Amino acid sequence: MNMIEPNVAALLWFGLFAGVASTGFYVLTGMFPLETRPDLRKRPLGLALITVNVLLLLALIGGSVAYGAANLRWTSLVIVSGFALLFAPGLFNVWPQRWRDGVAGLAIVLASVGAALGLLQHVGSVFSL
Repeated sequence: MNMIEPNVAALLWFGLFAGVASTGFYVLTGMFPLETRPDLRKRPLGLALITVNVLLLLALIGGSVAYGAANLRWTSLVIVSGFALLFAPGLFNVWPQRWRDGVAGLAIVLASVGAALGLLQHVGSVFSL
């Protein structure tokens, strides 16, 4: 394994971050276009959750790429990212329907992306404050 990727711990962390980001991406893409989602468009909480989720997801993607580029070989970065994008729809489809759509799904994504960002900062110190 050392010849493939010497930093296995960073590879596992990056896999977790990529999986959370990919699953969050699939949940959020179901919320657009907003014209097809009157249940969220008319509720200020729904619009606020979408906005915060998109911003946190962008931060997670950027931080994960920075963490992966600093700690992994580029081949590992590409392969794990590809696996995360490939298998995230399976994780998404395991969720019950009421969790995927609407405010409940957005709240779950907010909690998971927020937790992943906290772990990313703790593990990689990617964001300097």
